[in-house]
Amino acid sequence: MPLDAQVVSEIYREHGPALRRFVMRVSNDKDAAEDILQETVLKVWQTAPRITGSLRSYLFATARNVLIDRHRRASVRIAPSSLGDTDPISSSDSGRIDELLDRVLMEEALLHLSEEHRQVVLQLHYAGSTVAQAAAYLGVPEGTVKSRAYYAVRALRSVLEEMGIER
Repeated sequence: MPLDAQVVSEIYREHGPALRRFVMRVSNDKDAAEDILQETVLKVWQTAPRITGSLRSYLFATARNVLIDRHRRASVRIAPSSLGDTDPISSSDSGRIDELLDRVLMEEALLHLSEEHRQVVLQLHYAGSTVAQAAAYLGVPEGTVKSRAYYAVRALRSVLEEMGIER
């Protein structure tokens, strides 16, 4: 049974802003981002009866796939293949787009953490601080940093799982 217009509107209302932020971080073109968002919702609409699990994770996974497909199509147009049957996109190009998408997904996931948890994750995992350095920087005891880190990672796993990332 396909989704009706009301359900599609609800998808846009509930998940549109987060998906739009995700796509805009990769695209930097508002019109292209809207096209990608619409294509994502259209694909979800077409497969609605077969969706199992979280709709949000399915939406993010679909948006990620649409972005990768568009990147590949653009690469083919920009650099016509003179290599015959080989893939015109090198594995390094594919790896770079995957890294970019992973980084954007992680940034989106970090936005769902509390400020305290986000700061601990940024200090420990991005700045490379030790627990003692993070505690000094944040002005909290080391035990608090450890506790916040534990709960932040749990929350981050949950958010990433909801977004369709299962690593």
